[in-house]
Amino acid sequence: MNITVYLGANEGNDPALKSAVMALGRWIGESGNALVYGGSKSGLMGALAESVLAAGGEATGVEPRFFVEAELQYDDLTRLIVTETMSERKAKMIELGDAFLAFPGGTGTLEELSEVMSMVSLKQLDAPCIVYNLNGYYDGLKALLAHMIRIGLSSEERLQGIYFAEDLEQIRKILKQP
Repeated sequence: MNITVYLGANEGNDPALKSAVMALGRWIGESGNALVYGGSKSGLMGALAESVLAAGGEATGVEPRFFVEAELQYDDLTRLIVTETMSERKAKMIELGDAFLAFPGGTGTLEELSEVMSMVSLKQLDAPCIVYNLNGYYDGLKALLAHMIRIGLSSEERLQGIYFAEDLEQIRKILKQP
């Protein structure tokens, strides 16, 4: 299974982030699944790719040309796909994914997550969308989605296929993986 992971190129200031992203990467690598991600060598993105590769897994990066020209790509990936724009990058990451996971990240992660959530909600994408709610990071998003349902702008049915996971164990259960 290709697991597309959205996350930040910054490391953040909570040590739990790096620890959790490395555990996620080890599991992806050891489980026989493959990583699809944004291709950066920086921050949490770099730590994720490094841990997947160190565990014997495959990692595909999808990086827009302007990031490659700035030499931000991870050079030791299994495969690097270079796109011309961020929109092409997002489309390619969706095309390659069998499952989608949003790790804590910044506004770019939020944009990518929103697009996948919308596609799953509209039944344009038949794949699980998992929000990794590490230490409550996405509690506000979870509350917003519940609020949308309460005021009639969304429904439980529209959120089918979108999951919140508190830890790696829950992620593995959602994906039906050992």
